[in-house]
Amino acid sequence: MSLQGQYDPSNIFAKILRGEMPCAKVYEDDHVLAFMDVFPQSRGHTLVIPKSSEARNFLEESPERLGGLMLGVQTVARAVRAALEPDGLVITQFNGAAAGQTVFHLHFHIIPRWEGQAIGRHASGGMADPGELRVLAAEIAARI
Repeated sequence: MSLQGQYDPSNIFAKILRGEMPCAKVYEDDHVLAFMDVFPQSRGHTLVIPKSSEARNFLEESPERLGGLMLGVQTVARAVRAALEPDGLVITQFNGAAAGQTVFHLHFHIIPRWEGQAIGRHASGGMADPGELRVLAAEIAARI
């Protein structure tokens, strides 16, 4: 999918927002929903998505929504740091299929990193155990 196109309301993140699909929720406010990535690149890989947006990528998001979205990303990233004590954090976001985007609803990845531990490739690892994700989500949520 290119950088242009129509928003598809049947994407997995839209379904999660509507309650049609489950997630291991970490955090929610008026602007964002954060939950564990079911195909994590590392332990604690968390996603943050805007709740009231049909932007497929960062370039399409309205300036008025960016403040609340970025505050949500920072809030969750700080909680991931506090809960898991990684050596570093990758905070990333993909725009278009050629850039690696696989779900075309704007979202940010918060990926904890530890020295000497490789991370998995984006969108190519195995699916995580839902029970383990719920435990991680609770650990991170407790730090918000």
